[in-house]
Amino acid sequence: MAVDKVLMSDLTWMEYHERIQRDKPIVIVPAGSLEQHGPHLPLATDAIIPSEIGARVARLVGGLVTPAMSYGYKSQPKSGGGNHFPGTTSLDGSTFADMLQDILRELARHGVRKVAVIDGHYENEAFLTEGIDLSLRELAAHGIKDLKVVKCAYWDFITKATEKALFPDGLLSWALEHAAVMETSVMLYLRPDLVRADLIPDHGPAQFPPYDVYPVDTRPIPPDGVLSSAAGASAEKGRIAIEQIVPDIAAALKHEFPQ
Repeated sequence: MAVDKVLMSDLTWMEYHERIQRDKPIVIVPAGSLEQHGPHLPLATDAIIPSEIGARVARLVGGLVTPAMSYGYKSQPKSGGGNHFPGTTSLDGSTFADMLQDILRELARHGVRKVAVIDGHYENEAFLTEGIDLSLRELAAHGIKDLKVVKCAYWDFITKATEKALFPDGLLSWALEHAAVMETSVMLYLRPDLVRADLIPDHGPAQFPPYDVYPVDTRPIPPDGVLSSAAGASAEKGRIAIEQIVPDIAAALKHEFPQ
C-alpha cells in the first residue's frame, strides 16, 4: 500500500483499517460550507481551502484527511454576506453539530483516537464546539474516554508577518475579508482554475451598524456578496500564506499528539 496516500476516500476499507491499526494517525476533518463567494470564487471555497490545507498538513504528520463537511452553518451578513444569496446552502446549527458528532462517533468506532478539525467557514465555530462536546460526552458514556480532538480555524494561524504580506497597507477587518484578499489569494494559489480573475471585485467595504436587525436588512450588503475589495489578491500572497500556515498547523498537531 502506498503510504503517501492521505485522502481517506482514496483508500480501500482494508487499506484504511491497516493505517488506523498500524500507524494510529491523526485524522483531519475539514469543515467548510457551500456559500456564495462573490462573482469570482466558487461556492465550495470554504470546503476547498481546509481540504487542501488538511492534505498538506497530513503529509507532514503522517495523517489522513476525511472528505470535507461540505455544508456549513448559515452565512451571516457581517461575515459571509448572508444566507439569502442563491447557491448558499446551509444547515441549521443543531444539524451541523449532529453531523460532526456522527462523524466523530464513526471515527472512534474505526479505532481513531486523534482527530483535528480544520474550519474554513467562520460561522461554523460554535457548532463545531457543540458537536465535539456532545461526541466526547456520548463516547465517554460508552467507555471510550481517550479520543482527543483539536479544533482550529486556519486563519488563526496567520502570523503578523504573513498578515503584513497580505495587507501591506494594513488589515481593514478579518470579518470583512469574506471573498476578499486573503481567500482570493489562497484560491489563486491552490485552485487558480476555479477563480474568475476577470471578475475580482474592487469596491469599498461594507458599512454595517453596530447591531443586528431581523429579518435581515440586506441594504448594507454589497450586491456581489463580497464585503471588501479583493483587488490586492495574488497567487504569490496565497503561496506565502499557505507555506506559513501549513507547517505551523502541523507543528501544533505534533505538539498536541506526541508520538
